[in-house]
Amino acid sequence: MQSFATTFTSPDSSAPYIGRFAPSPTGALHFGSLVAAVGSYLDARTHGGRWLLRIEDVDAPRSVPGAAEGIIATLARFGFEWDGEIVRQSRRSAAYEAALDTLKAAGHAYPCVCTRRELVGQPLARDGSRRYPGTCRGGLAPRREGRAWRVRADGVIHFDDAVQGPQEIDLAADAGDYVVRRADGLFAYQLAVVVDDAEAGVTHVVRGADLLDSTARQIHLLGLLGAPVPAYAHLPLATNAAGEKLSKQTLARAIDEHPPQAALLAALRFLGQNPPGTLAGAPLAELWRWAQAHWSIAAVPHCRQAVADGSF
Repeated sequence: MQSFATTFTSPDSSAPYIGRFAPSPTGALHFGSLVAAVGSYLDARTHGGRWLLRIEDVDAPRSVPGAAEGIIATLARFGFEWDGEIVRQSRRSAAYEAALDTLKAAGHAYPCVCTRRELVGQPLARDGSRRYPGTCRGGLAPRREGRAWRVRADGVIHFDDAVQGPQEIDLAADAGDYVVRRADGLFAYQLAVVVDDAEAGVTHVVRGADLLDSTARQIHLLGLLGAPVPAYAHLPLATNAAGEKLSKQTLARAIDEHPPQAALLAALRFLGQNPPGTLAGAPLAELWRWAQAHWSIAAVPHCRQAVADGSF
């Protein structure tokens, strides 16, 4: 099968570096989120680039009141400095609607009536969702009305991840046609993140490896929308001793409960940066100066997950 990647536009290598951190406000910032923030921030700053902050609250039912403000306050207390205004996905529905209209007009998107119950028994995709068998791809059955919108997923996606190495994903075999607008009317994460990154001119995406399996679909969408594809680096996912991703569901402690220096040093060690112990009592500004001067993405462990320090 011919690689769909041959149609992609790579970012201009001479363009200024633009990175971003995009937390979802489903709870307080925890250690796993801090790892992604530190990695994306240091990679942007050591390249003389900009670092944007985006609140990914497109999934309104999962957003916790006050969580976004808490995340922003924690980042500021830990010494992060972002560029420009904070973007909130909940205010960008018009941009997502326009992108969906573009996909519809080009014949890339189609309505779907299938429910989750109807997909039970289908093979699992790499991200744990059910692979879509293409039931509605050829049109809807009589007297049935589309509930969601899906994008036709064909071809093989190739990309080189700066941490995880070369990746090859067969879109059809992996997940099948994927949702860009849900049955409840909300826009899907895949579409929102692509539109946001393209509009902001993001050139580098540094984030947790839990999102590695979404990358092929996002690259596919960028190609369909005629937008450049950023460079990717997926950092190891922080887990607890049981191998579970640190999250609200696994009772991960809020990072705000820890002194900033201790948490930042733990994040740097997790990312393979080996900060000296003398920084433990250093002022926050000195710790950040050391981190920016010594950041090396090549030193980040080449694994998809690792156990976090037990204190977090």
